[in-house]
Amino acid sequence: MISYANWLIQNGYTSTVDAVIWPIVQNDLNYVAQYWNETGFDLWEEVNGSSFFTTLSQYRALVEGSQLAATLGQTSQSYQGIAPQILCFLQNYWVPSQGFINGNINHSKNRAGKDANTLLGSIHVFDAKLGCDAITFQPCSDKALSNLKHTVDSFRSYPINRGIASGKAIALGRYIEDVYFDGNPWYLTTLAAAEALYDSLHVWKQSGSLTVTSLSLAFFQDLLPDAAPGTYSKDSQMFDAIVDAVAAYADGFVDVVARYVGPHGSLSEQFTKEAGRPTSASDLTWSYAALLTAAARRSGIVPPSWLNGAPGPVPAGCSATSVRGTYARATATVFPPSQTPRTGLAPTPSTGLPPSPTSSQCSVPTLASVTFKVLAPTEWGQSIKIVGNLDALGNWNPHKAVALDSSQYTPLTPVWKTTLSLTPGHVLEYKYINVASNGAIVWEHDPNHTYTVPTTCATSHLCTDAWQS
Repeated sequence: MISYANWLIQNGYTSTVDAVIWPIVQNDLNYVAQYWNETGFDLWEEVNGSSFFTTLSQYRALVEGSQLAATLGQTSQSYQGIAPQILCFLQNYWVPSQGFINGNINHSKNRAGKDANTLLGSIHVFDAKLGCDAITFQPCSDKALSNLKHTVDSFRSYPINRGIASGKAIALGRYIEDVYFDGNPWYLTTLAAAEALYDSLHVWKQSGSLTVTSLSLAFFQDLLPDAAPGTYSKDSQMFDAIVDAVAAYADGFVDVVARYVGPHGSLSEQFTKEAGRPTSASDLTWSYAALLTAAARRSGIVPPSWLNGAPGPVPAGCSATSVRGTYARATATVFPPSQTPRTGLAPTPSTGLPPSPTSSQCSVPTLASVTFKVLAPTEWGQSIKIVGNLDALGNWNPHKAVALDSSQYTPLTPVWKTTLSLTPGHVLEYKYINVASNGAIVWEHDPNHTYTVPTTCATSHLCTDAWQS
């Protein structure tokens, strides 16, 4: 609601926010400020206690709500006073001795604490301007990456995941002790891991560097065994190697979902942990939403900043303070018609970064350079080519496939790459093939890779894959 309110304000419809949205949002914010420190149920509606996802969402709500109140000339002191205390309490979910986020605390359930609600919480508060901030558990922070490793590894015992090595994407459930519908993998939790990694890649690329700490080292070494603690700039081989490996890892989670998708592309709530058959609620909206947001992050489309600056300092001591709220029935419940963008065009997707002075003057290029990188181990005399559904990709004729360059190939990072000029908006389907010195061709396994050339002002893009064996 607040995101929509901000959009309305940006397009000149502040009166609608005042009359329709604010009375509803104000009730919710007052409720959070009053009851945030009382136990309640988690997002899975099962644990009566304190939930990481809920606490993190409450913090963002009061921060954004305070900003919206100020914009509308409403009082926001109570929200500003409570938000730092929620941020302070949030730190209690971190388990420093084991390096993961405890999904739920202050409850009587017998659980290990590794819960996909921590992945969902992290991507819910993703803000590219915050970089890899660990206080708010941003996806690329060392705490979030360490937690992602622990959470993912907790599901490797699923029959569907057996035999898949560490550092390779697998199907994820909610928590390993789950018994609902026999406790299966969920499409949305598997996609949450992908989205968290795409968020991380976006920040690293925008900032031009990434940092491996002793805490996140195990995560990185699963993907790249020679990774070592340090800060790597974008002009270093290690930066490229890590980015390529993480991108392939992220795509792997999407590939898992694609492998077990239902008939006609349908996404249920779960898929069975033995055979990968769709089960439980059919056509779950959240599953589709998770796919859309993961795809958007992969394309570099990120939400606007919600914090507008660094988080305030965590109080030295947490206080269980609250502010008694006042509540009133919302009376204006109908939105005025035809509240479209004032420019007559759809809003430009946000990169999460401040607009450049000339951003309003740019236009979508007629052609864009797309660099395809694939991690594909080969032997001497073999080469990797790409073939697909466009003329530029040989129209599925392997004898017209485009050869990839192996100049960056190493045994640890077997990268093959090529750059093609493609039309923005074109949807590609393609595969990689391994061509031996005698001309013998080996196709990688299904499914086809897909890529939509972004319709943005950028003239160059990167598409990363891993050989499907």
